[in-house]
This record gives sequence, structure tokens and C-alpha cells, in this order.
Amino acid sequence: MPAQALYLAWRPLSFDDVVGQEHITRTLRNALRTGRVRHAYLFSGPRGTGKTTTARLLAKAVNCQNPDPDQRPCNACPACVAVNEGRYLDLIEIDAATHTGVDDVRDLRDKIAFAPSEGRYKVYIIDEVHRFSGSAFDALLKTLEEPPDHAIFVLATTEIDKVPPTIKSRCQPFEFRRVPLTLVADRLQQIAQSEGLNVERAALELIARHGTGSVRDSISLLDQIVTDPAEHITLELVQRVLGTASVEAVRKLVAALIARDAGAGLRVINAAVDAGSDPRQLGQQVVDYLRNLLLAQTAGADLIEASHEERARCEEQARQIGRGALLRAVRLFNEAVSDRRGGWQPQLALELALVESVRGPEEVSAPLAVPAQAPPAPPARPAPPAAPDRPQPAVGVTLADVREKWNTMLTALMRLNEQAPAVVSHFQPVRVDGDLVVIGSPDDVFVERLDHPDKLRVLEMAFSRVHGVALRVRVMRISDQPQRPAAAQRVDDPLLSLGLELGGEIGALDEEPPTRG
Repeated sequence: MPAQALYLAWRPLSFDDVVGQEHITRTLRNALRTGRVRHAYLFSGPRGTGKTTTARLLAKAVNCQNPDPDQRPCNACPACVAVNEGRYLDLIEIDAATHTGVDDVRDLRDKIAFAPSEGRYKVYIIDEVHRFSGSAFDALLKTLEEPPDHAIFVLATTEIDKVPPTIKSRCQPFEFRRVPLTLVADRLQQIAQSEGLNVERAALELIARHGTGSVRDSISLLDQIVTDPAEHITLELVQRVLGTASVEAVRKLVAALIARDAGAGLRVINAAVDAGSDPRQLGQQVVDYLRNLLLAQTAGADLIEASHEERARCEEQARQIGRGALLRAVRLFNEAVSDRRGGWQPQLALELALVESVRGPEEVSAPLAVPAQAPPAPPARPAPPAAPDRPQPAVGVTLADVREKWNTMLTALMRLNEQAPAVVSHFQPVRVDGDLVVIGSPDDVFVERLDHPDKLRVLEMAFSRVHGVALRVRVMRISDQPQRPAAAQRVDDPLLSLGLELGGEIGALDEEPPTRG
């Protein structure tokens, strides 16, 4: 007979064995103690967090024959033993993924009227209940509204938003949460010691991190890695099996990003991929590490789920990188992880994210201003010399262009930073001086809020993307700008406005044109 999988062998047999869901097990125990068990429960949460297991424990507890409510389920009475062995007739499990139709629910409703065969309650566990059709939900609703006294329903789902509000309102909801990494690692260590497995603690923590808060998935990964009970399971072995890069490689990659050394970072990425690391998994590790830096920089390292040494390293690196650069790197690497178009170069998305993070927005957008091969300029008429105190417009960009594309720039800015347009909307273009765009606001508060290198860098990136050239941005108070003549302030014609920007003036209508002599 084949050996039983670890996650089945170590399925919790009592409420004490459930990991990380004390807020739920405590409430259920109190209900058992006071005899206030509800007729319908709704368990929601990520997969592998104990929804079906807790439903089974509730089914055992309500039918347990132990006289002490605090000892239920006792796992010793006939009802508990029958549930553990999968032969208890009054526990009915329904997979809604394969029984989605209204006929299945009607059949359930017809059978529910019969009294329990062995225990006090019939317990119906409907897994993945969100897969029911609309008519099936309607049929279930009638049963939930008028259930027989001997019936208890436990609905389990990973997508609570797909369950109709009418069903939710007739159930007592419980939200299962992802289990913290340390608790999952402790559970894995308990299983390893009981099974006689020799596994390093660092390897167990990596397995728990890869399980993303799911106890069942983490135990399954441990079962997958342990092929020989006598083998010593090291961190390096787990990294090879899971395709993850070493923590040192991730730390070196982030150090290269902080030092703005793209070459060193590219060498780390390619060395990790050549060593067997999965590029997507490497990207996830980098995002997790950068998130730790962000937590250390903003809220404190105590939020980081890691050892004290790892927290100290994160704090040290968090002090070496600016907030804007860190946020930009997190966004770029997160987009790289989500990019599934790697093709024949799966690490390309990570390499691009690294280069863009190192170079910064103004350097990335700068090549747009230089065409591949500039066509010869046609001979132009000699233009009148501009006034010495009038700023010269940038090549291809005028103040009129900036004003015309102002809303387009705000839209591009929102893609880079959702909060930025709310502040920039209080500004207006003042002048264009070469590659410098000056914007102004009459309020000192908004000028102070925007006059920061990181914020201006994002704003410059939005301007550069919209106008196709590298532009710099400076902010000022609107009252500090030189006032134009009254005639210029009343111009609404775009053509006349462009002429004023190029140095022209508007004369009176009754002036005689100059005569040629």
C-alpha cells in the first residue's frame, strides 16, 4: 500500500492542531461550550489555510459523545473515529465544482429531511461553493432559510465575492487568513522531527516562504523535497529543487541597484539563472526583498518576517537608497514578474527592470530626443533677434505645446504616480527655457510639496514621455514670473500666441505699415 501523503497524515485532528486561525477556533469552541451552534457557516480564505479541515473538526465536535464540551472532538468516541476514518454517514461532503446544477441541490434538499443515521446532526460541507450556478444558489437559499433542526451547513470558498449576498446573510462568516511564515516553519519543524527527517531550519523557512501562507502547500513541498528520509536536507538542496536563487544573490543584486551598477547586477541575474534559478521566482524574491527595504524605511524592520540578522541587513540597505528610487524599483520588478512574454530570453524582463531602475527616468527617456539620423534642415528665413531677456524655447517644444498637452501630461503622470496629479493640477505652465519647463502655482504650500528631487524626477519623466524629448522641470510661485504686456495677456489666437513666444510683438491696428525704401 502506498505511503500516505504528509499533508493527509498530518491533517489536524483537534482545534489545537489548527495553525494560525485562533480567531476562528476560539469562536467555534465557545459555541460548542454554550450550545449556540449555528445552522450555517461560511468559511472563506486562500487555499490551504484550513477551511475544509476546520469544517470536519466542527462536524466531529457537534457529534462527539464526550460529556465535556471542552474536550470535543475527543478522537476516541465512535463518532470521532468514524469521521477520522472517512466512514461517518452523517458527514456529507459536496464538491460544488462538479455539482453545479440546480438538480444537485434539489437532490440534497430532498435527502436533508431524513433524520441522522448515527449522530445528533447531519453536517453538509459544500466546498468551492462559489462554483454553483445562479439557479443552484436559489435552490440552496430556500434550504438555508428553513433548515431542519438536525442539519448544519458549512460552505467553503476561496472567492467570497462570487457568493450572492442572500447566501452570505444567512450564514455566520469566518475569514481564514494566510498563516505567518514563522508559524508555518514551526509546523514543518514539528513534522520533520516527528517523521525523523533531518532538515535545516533555514530550509524549512524557505519552504514556508514558497508556500505563501498555505500550510497545506508548504507540507506538500516538504513531502516533494524529501525523497529519502535519511538524507540531510540543506538550504542549497531546497534552492535547487524549488528553482530559487540564494539570499546572497538577491542581496548582491539589490546592492548593485543601490550602487547604480547595472553591469554588476546583470552578472548576478545571469549567474543565478545559469545556476538553475527560475527567472520568475528570482523576480519574486527581489520584489519581496525590496518590499522589506520599503517596510524598514517607512514603518520599521519589526514588520519584516525574517531573522534579526536579516532585519539588520535590510535596515542598512534601506538607509542607502532614496524613497523615490526604491518605489520605482519595486514597481519595475513587480511588472517584470507579471510579464509572461519572456520568450526565448526569460530573464530579459528582469534585466530591463534592473537597467531602468539603475539609470533613472530622465536617462531612460533621454535617447528619445536624438533621432537615429537627422534629416538636413531646409534653409530658413532669417528670424528677428529675440530680446536678450526672453527665454529660448526647446527644440520642437514651446510653451504653447506644453499648455496644449498639459492634460495629456497629467494622464501620463497618473500612470507613474496616482497621487501626483492632485498636486500638479494646482500649477500652470509659466515658460519654456531650452530644455527647462517652468511651472508655477500661487500657493506656497503646493510649491513646497512639489519642490523635491524625487517628485520632480517623476514629473520630468511624464513631460519627456508626452513631448518626446528630455525635459527638466522647475517650480516657482506664480507671482514671481515677469508680467507680460497687456496686449499679450488678451491674446486667445493660438497662432498669435506662438508668434509672441518666438519674440514677436502686437502693434495697434491704426499703425501704418513700414514703407520700403
